[in-house]
Amino acid sequence: MARTVGIGHQDFEDLRLKDNFYVDKTNFIKEWWESDDVVTLIARPRRFGKTLNMSMLEKFFSVKYAGRGELFEGLSIWEDEKYREIQGTYPVIALSFARVKATSFSDARKEICQIIKELYNKSDFLLESGCMNEDEKEMFRSVSAEMENYIAGGSLRALSDYLMRYYGKKVIILLDEYDTPMQEAYISGYWDELAEFIRSLFNAAFKTNPYLERAVMTGITRVSKESIFSDLNNLEVITTTSHRYEDAFGFTEKEVFSSLDEFGMSEDKTDVKRWYDGFTFGERTDIYNPWSIINYLVKGKLAAYWANTSSNSLIGQLIREGNKDVKLSFEKLLAGESLVTEIDEQIVYNTLNEDETAIWSLLLASGYLKVVRVGEYKKNEYEDHVLEYELKITNFETRHMFGNMVRGWFRKNASAYNGFIKALLSDDIESMNAYMNRITSTVFSYFDTGKNPSGEGAERFYHGFVLGLMVELNDRYMITSNRESGFGRYDVILEPKKQIDDAIILEFKVQNKRREKELSDTVKAALQQIEEKNYVAALIGRGIERKRIRRYGFAFCGKEVLIDGQLLLYLQKEE
Repeated sequence: MARTVGIGHQDFEDLRLKDNFYVDKTNFIKEWWESDDVVTLIARPRRFGKTLNMSMLEKFFSVKYAGRGELFEGLSIWEDEKYREIQGTYPVIALSFARVKATSFSDARKEICQIIKELYNKSDFLLESGCMNEDEKEMFRSVSAEMENYIAGGSLRALSDYLMRYYGKKVIILLDEYDTPMQEAYISGYWDELAEFIRSLFNAAFKTNPYLERAVMTGITRVSKESIFSDLNNLEVITTTSHRYEDAFGFTEKEVFSSLDEFGMSEDKTDVKRWYDGFTFGERTDIYNPWSIINYLVKGKLAAYWANTSSNSLIGQLIREGNKDVKLSFEKLLAGESLVTEIDEQIVYNTLNEDETAIWSLLLASGYLKVVRVGEYKKNEYEDHVLEYELKITNFETRHMFGNMVRGWFRKNASAYNGFIKALLSDDIESMNAYMNRITSTVFSYFDTGKNPSGEGAERFYHGFVLGLMVELNDRYMITSNRESGFGRYDVILEPKKQIDDAIILEFKVQNKRREKELSDTVKAALQQIEEKNYVAALIGRGIERKRIRRYGFAFCGKEVLIDGQLLLYLQKEE
């Protein structure tokens, strides 16, 4: 009989006592313990079992769970007599920053301090234990949501000291979702203040803490060492490209297929693989995200479960407000192509708007992209070899999520956007102008950060606009942009997948008022460029007749747009 599948379980004890569906990951306990690393930082995408594994570590090592071997009976770790003896023998400090999502530094600081206060509340038996003097008791009682920085910075180290005295053993610290506050700080604009506060807390807890046995931190990203880990030279960092703990987070294909067999879904393996396979950790290329698989076992329906579990606001913001190169690269990814780039797995949040590689690094760490190839190249004879990564969108589910994200950019003006697409397909230039001007009046500034001149703002807009076309028309057209054809690079080409549709070339130009008095002059220049650069060459080379190629010029001046098109220009010239 198949086990009950409970959705959302993050407490190991609760899951085991209810005998819910569970894929055995207890070998991670042994692998981590035998590594003998003092502080381990593990970066994995959200909903990959980080919190459940941290709960598992707590229940295994904590003295509060001494004699609770029944939680591990039947699992791989319990087969080793050595680990049966270790279970329940260490003081453990377990905390999570998952809830720290404040919009200001003061609120974020209070939330972190309150989490520490709750740890102290659970350990208030220490006040009567006889292992603390009066000054220490006074400091213990001073820990609060409003405590001063010097108390907060040393609070985890001090608690480690008191627990070690009481139990006679050094402490294990487990910190889940350590980087959640950092992402929120970047989005809300208080990065520097929070980084300074976190740096002080981490230095005392993980670097200068003589009462620490070992520690594990989990998160989505590896925040740069300079930001908050500058003093930690004892940190072992495990990212998605590392070869350790490859199958400890997420389900392997063998585990997924075994689960489908258990629940009578063996015939669904091909569809499940197409939707949810594709995550790569180290050299393991058969990793599935657990959240989607568990939801599929319950509901039996293919859907974007993982992609819809939380806000993708940061990812959406970085792509939407990114420059032309970011959007062009994303267009290729959305079209199923790959991107070749350098990757720095140390995420420097306060440079995300300036460094394109940082965006791809964040997308890789977050699970939206996967590594398909790693190579080396040498920039010049004076520099060392550099690693170069070939990246693709992870799987069908992730692609579906990106499609919804792009649609969301135009959601406030969905009727106008859909109206424009219908007008474009039917060659209704008058309606195209009306709809496009409605769109730009409300969406244009959404793509422009306000830090750039209007020309770059227009460029950001129309590349975002092209991404929207790719999402809405990918069933009818192959859409490419900024590719070579004839004697130059066209802006956008829509190549039909069926004979009944015309091919379409779009050329965008921002008005140069020194050369073009009217927007109509700018449109004319755009259409002339299509002709002079012979952009139709790529389409003709694929067997599309000239008479089936429509061309349109888009002229921008601020948020004002003028569109015109010519279909018969080449035919007239030939005649």
